[in-house]
Amino acid sequence: MKTKPTSILLLFLTAIIWGFAFVAQVEGAEHIGPFTLNGVRFAIGTLSLLPVVLFFERGRVERRERLNTVIYSAIAGAVLCCASMLQQFGIHLTGSAGVAGFITGLYTVFIPLACFVLFRSKTGFNVWLGAIFAIVGLFLLCYTPGEGLSFGKGELLLLIGSFFWTAHMIIVDRLGKGVRSLHFAWGQFAVCSVLGLIGMLLFEAPTFGGIYAARWSLLYCGVLSVGVAYTLQVVAQRRADPTFAAIVLSTESVFSAVGGVIFGIDTISIIGYIGCLLIFGGIVVSQLAPKKSGESAAADNKSDGECQ
Repeated sequence: MKTKPTSILLLFLTAIIWGFAFVAQVEGAEHIGPFTLNGVRFAIGTLSLLPVVLFFERGRVERRERLNTVIYSAIAGAVLCCASMLQQFGIHLTGSAGVAGFITGLYTVFIPLACFVLFRSKTGFNVWLGAIFAIVGLFLLCYTPGEGLSFGKGELLLLIGSFFWTAHMIIVDRLGKGVRSLHFAWGQFAVCSVLGLIGMLLFEAPTFGGIYAARWSLLYCGVLSVGVAYTLQVVAQRRADPTFAAIVLSTESVFSAVGGVIFGIDTISIIGYIGCLLIFGGIVVSQLAPKKSGESAAADNKSDGECQ
């Protein structure tokens, strides 16, 4: 499929929004706890996505599909909550948008490896090469000249979170085929919000002042990162090559580092930036598939979340 110029623009805009969302999460973490931030931002995102769902997914939904949507959304939403909570706790500890963006982005390398282990899916040499790039890059990202390796609790939580993002993408791929995509997305965002708000009530004591201080971070992450960016992704990918779309969307990790530098919250060393480049290179290499002809190419041309 030939990617339209408009789709390219929308995909890059989506990646920019998602990348800068890491900056908003760092800023928000200064005022409210992880459960509060995630619960409120996904609540805002759920509300902002509702008009999109009503506009794009009009028409009658059969009872069986409606029931499946509820069940599948609950499963995917629970895993999404775990992934986003681990990410937010990691961001709270590291205070770095760039580190969070690149470690989280490793899920695009982990997906084909997980599919190989779990489903014996076809895995090309490029995937293993990409994994090597990513591992070396992660080492350099966590290496501080004169101090050695500084892989702390925050980086560990982000890495574990990346495994949960991997699981979430595979679950979405496996369960999302029999239901409407926007209904499924809206449902899992709603579940993630409810779980986050429950965690907020059980483990945190948020104040109105704290939430108000984090209002711009919450609005950015809720309205732009969830409502606007997800809509742009859906529209853009309808007229975009899936492999190309996956590579463009993976640049969110690059924009997270750019945002961290622009807003003065990141102090990554030169070696760390080399590590970022290696991780990004690994992400891109893992998405490149050998060219095929005819129907086999069309059949294998899948997004980064799909196991062949």
